[in-house]
Amino acid sequence: MTSPPLTVRAARWSARHPWRAIVGWVVFVAVCLGVSAVVGGKAPDNRDFLVGEAGRAEALAMDAGMLPSPRERVLISPADQPEAVAAAREVTGRVRALPGVAEVASAQRSADGGTLLVAITLSGDIKQAKVDVGAVAAEVRAVAAARPGLRIEQTGSASNSLGVNKQLSDGLLRAEMITLPVTLLILFVVFGSIVAAGVPLLLALSSVGASMGLYTLASHVFPDAGGAVANVILMIGLAVGVDYSLFYLKRAREERARSRGELTHRAAIELAAATAGRTVVVSGLAVLVAVAGLYLTGDIVFSSIATGSIIVVLVSVASSLTVLPALLVVFGRRADPGRVARRWGRSGGGQVWPRMVRAVLRRPAVTLLVGVTALVVMALPAAGLRLKVEGNETFSRAIPEMQAYDRLVARFPAEGVSHLVVVRASPAQAGAVSDALVSLAGRVGAELAGPARPRVSADGTVSTLELPIAAAASSQEGAASLQRLRSGLVADTVGRVPGAEVAVSGGVARNVDYVGNQSAQLPWVLGFVLLLTFLTILVAFRSVVLAVVGTGLNILSAGAAFGVIVAVFQNTWAEGVLGFTSAGFVGAHLPLIFFVILFGLSMDYQVFVLSRIKEARDRGLGTREAVVDGISGSANMVSSAAVVMVSVFASFVFIDQLEMKQIGFGLAFAVLLDAAVVRILILPALLALLGERTWWPSRRRRAVERPERPGFQSPASTPSR
Repeated sequence: MTSPPLTVRAARWSARHPWRAIVGWVVFVAVCLGVSAVVGGKAPDNRDFLVGEAGRAEALAMDAGMLPSPRERVLISPADQPEAVAAAREVTGRVRALPGVAEVASAQRSADGGTLLVAITLSGDIKQAKVDVGAVAAEVRAVAAARPGLRIEQTGSASNSLGVNKQLSDGLLRAEMITLPVTLLILFVVFGSIVAAGVPLLLALSSVGASMGLYTLASHVFPDAGGAVANVILMIGLAVGVDYSLFYLKRAREERARSRGELTHRAAIELAAATAGRTVVVSGLAVLVAVAGLYLTGDIVFSSIATGSIIVVLVSVASSLTVLPALLVVFGRRADPGRVARRWGRSGGGQVWPRMVRAVLRRPAVTLLVGVTALVVMALPAAGLRLKVEGNETFSRAIPEMQAYDRLVARFPAEGVSHLVVVRASPAQAGAVSDALVSLAGRVGAELAGPARPRVSADGTVSTLELPIAAAASSQEGAASLQRLRSGLVADTVGRVPGAEVAVSGGVARNVDYVGNQSAQLPWVLGFVLLLTFLTILVAFRSVVLAVVGTGLNILSAGAAFGVIVAVFQNTWAEGVLGFTSAGFVGAHLPLIFFVILFGLSMDYQVFVLSRIKEARDRGLGTREAVVDGISGSANMVSSAAVVMVSVFASFVFIDQLEMKQIGFGLAFAVLLDAAVVRILILPALLALLGERTWWPSRRRRAVERPERPGFQSPASTPSR
């Protein structure tokens, strides 16, 4: 007798020793969180973020200790009040004594005379500056509190970053407060039982907690880039964790319903483990191979997201196969549907999906043509995609530091964006390099927002030239200025110095090079994900046709959703509805994150639906009948899981950071489109047209044997309806 699958063995052990499994899970989660709190995480080195020519320039400057230090700026207005000068002196005196401060310049007055500027240079790199800036901000706040008649505000690279992160964490908290009760309500409606609703949510949250702890430990091997990584872990963890529990719990209920109550909860759980358990494993594998494609970018941010996503999916799969069966056994009948849910089933509510699928199959060609055409039309705006990196000019103006930044640039234009030209040459060429840089600054001339700032290293081998410009880092004007600098001016001046190595960085250059790097990597990552998606479906269902169909539908739905993202966020018509100010572009991180996560998560539905269709076919039904049976039996589950995912992703629309809003909206719309249009309309129409060719080159097989109770006939041997 062959040994049952691992999913069945795990469920059987957990069902027979439920309290051991539950206590073991609680201990596991506690240990993950406790150890991570003690050990702490590891942040990447600044060099890990360097990309393209801008990265080469910063590496040259870094090696020579010539990278411009982080700067903070304190604005005091109105400057015509007697207190303003005294406030500037007090800020200078207080801040100069702090250990993380390298220099405090004399106060400057703006051109209109209305604002004083105190420029503060911090001594460490940007990572250390985020630690030291807290003390600086505290002193500035103390001076401001003592002089309520003045506006005293602070902005700078470190304080701006902390302000953005605070807004992000506050937005995440709001998203959680929306997501958790909405998800619980949806699950209650789906299952008709508060116990059955609470189990998936509790399990998903505990899986996210354990994953956060494991991710902190993993950061010592794969450094944590911070930013939105924690948000992505929460997003994916809630989505897949709830979905996997839904698959399992729903299938266990179906097995009991088929047996007309003869099966015990424990026996139903073992039967569910043979089907839904396998689906969970295959779905988890599909998500893993999709997010693993992010490692191909060589980008520390995407590598961090891949690591966190892989951990949370593995933990979610493990919890679904082990502690979930134990919880279902412990709760027993308390997880059964309530009277309302049972009345809905008896009144014919369960016949909605079969009727809809049969209506689709009456005109499959028309359904397929209309559905595909609609998705192609939705995808068209993606042809006008503009990618840029979010920066100071696009972050929410609800952040006080961003308001101060706007006033800083308006009154002191030279304090805004700068190009940074870095030159490395032998000391013998120092004079020639200096002359060339002077010539370069003169030729840039009219574009400068302030005087050029040259510097030379102590050994004379590295020279830098800061060129402040009156353009935003993500603007077309800034990109055009960089293009003129790189393509002609640098080559005609510094480039003529024999043996000199020159590269250009700065705010504009970092943005341009980052977008260029993402655009270059995107085809490779998508190719990798598509290939592995194809292979996953091929191995799971042994059908080349199904693998082609599944991969093609994923491309179609993802392209349509991305086209809608472009149409919404590159234009202004939806600003009032979604509460954002259009920057005229889509965030540079979005395409890779969106396509990879969507391809992984859409495989949940794909595997679940195709598994049910294949089960029906293995019971002896023809392809058309198997499509009706499989989709009718899975549609309620797919729609329920989709609503949960949509609620999770849609909550991120309430975060004020534009790129997170784009990701949340895009994934919510994509999941809704995938579940409501692709899986319920296009997929059955296409399979009906393909007929038996759907399964090529595999042949019809008998249903897989499933564990039985002694004296009870397995429902695998009888039709499901």
